[in-house]
Amino acid sequence: MTSTTESTPRVLVVDDERSITDLVSMALRYEGLQVEVASGGRQALESISRFRPQLVVLDVMLPDLSGFDVLERMKRDGIGGRVPVLFLTARDTLDDKLRGFTLGGDDYMTKPFSVEELIVRVRAILRRVHGDGQSPRLAVADLELDEESHEVYRGSTAIELTPTEFKLLHYLMLNAGRVVSKSQILDRVWQYDFDGNANVVEIYISYLRKKVDSLGPRLIHTVRGVGYSIRAPRQPG
Repeated sequence: MTSTTESTPRVLVVDDERSITDLVSMALRYEGLQVEVASGGRQALESISRFRPQLVVLDVMLPDLSGFDVLERMKRDGIGGRVPVLFLTARDTLDDKLRGFTLGGDDYMTKPFSVEELIVRVRAILRRVHGDGQSPRLAVADLELDEESHEVYRGSTAIELTPTEFKLLHYLMLNAGRVVSKSQILDRVWQYDFDGNANVVEIYISYLRKKVDSLGPRLIHTVRGVGYSIRAPRQPG
């Protein structure tokens, strides 16, 4: 009998913090993925050779080899073929991000991170690299966003967004029900393009409100002194 796990995507999670590997592996297994964990760089290289993952979620700060060193050795020694890598790190610096992408990393998330967002990014990488056939749509109340087609609808009405407006709405919807700060938005949406004017977040939030909240009950909320949140309207009673 053929094992049903042969077609199930395999993900290796590498982090020296047990709490993170436990949380992430549990969430990914819940999504139906095969998961293996490693706590160091050398163990990760061994796991890649044996487990043959289709994606590596790789912490940068490891006790023996850094995540960057692991990726360099993977490429140098041809370990695992062309395995996509999603970097995790507590260091939120431009130099680290540039190095990760220069080495061939596919994505980059800073700690602390949303597990829901991590899952979406993992699915996006697997879909892009291996074509798992899924086309996820994010939804909050009657607002829907399609990641692949970049279409946004409020009910049956199509909403035309600029690329930056789309990225901002996408990030808010990934964190629906949570409050995200201006600094988190700047890091995720603007990344290297940030020119130092934090008011840009307020400006683009106002653009989104005019396009999204004008079509129905308000979805985008300001939490004064904290940040912004998108959530479904509360039901009466």
